[in-house]
This record gives sequence, structure tokens and C-alpha cells, in this order.
Amino acid sequence: MKPHHRHLGRAAVATAAAALCLAGTGQAQADPLGSVTFYTGADRTGTAVRLDLEKVGVCQELGTPARSFLALSNQAVDVFFNEDCVTGAPGRTGDLYFRTGTLGQGDFPYPAVSYRIRSAAG
Repeated sequence: MKPHHRHLGRAAVATAAAALCLAGTGQAQADPLGSVTFYTGADRTGTAVRLDLEKVGVCQELGTPARSFLALSNQAVDVFFNEDCVTGAPGRTGDLYFRTGTLGQGDFPYPAVSYRIRSAAG
């Protein structure tokens, strides 16, 4: 069992679609992968950290734990609550992790400390 969560409510998808429309064609051409941003605070507050979506499949550590995200991309991100992309609740083993989805926003159930970009195909 690999629990993962997708926060893709209609309001979130509508918000994401509106943001993409407002970005304009120049932005779409400049950043074909879209963007995924982590925030140090809940509800997309605090310091923003934009992820490098070209580092597919590579475990990356966050310098400061993230509490929320905004995903406007064709790539999902697997988020982990332990270092080295180890699954489980903080400080515990298990199969818990979080998947952002491609269009969505939300809060993580625990502070995120590492992540891995998934390929667009899977």
C-alpha cells in the first residue's frame, strides 16, 4: 500500500488553469515544463522555492522544510517527510509519501524535507 494524495479539487484545477492562462504565451514558450513551487508556510505562504523540473528521478533535499505547494506542470512530484526520499512519517519507516499531481495546490500532512520529480510519462 502506497498512500499518496492528490489535491485536485475543481477549485484548485480552475485556479491552476486561470493562472496558466494569465501566464501568456511568452511564459509558456520560456518554460515548457511549467512550474512546481514549494512554500515554507501553510496555504502557499512564506518563502517560495521553485523546483528544477529537469532533474527527473533524482532525490533532492530541501534546505528548509516545505509545508505547501502549487503545481502548474505536466510533471508530478513525489514528496517525502524524511531525508534521502525515504518513505514514512517523519522519523519513522513506512510507505507514506505525497504526490503533488500536475495541476493542484495544497498543504503537506507533515513538513516535506526531500522530493523526486516524476517523469511526465509516469
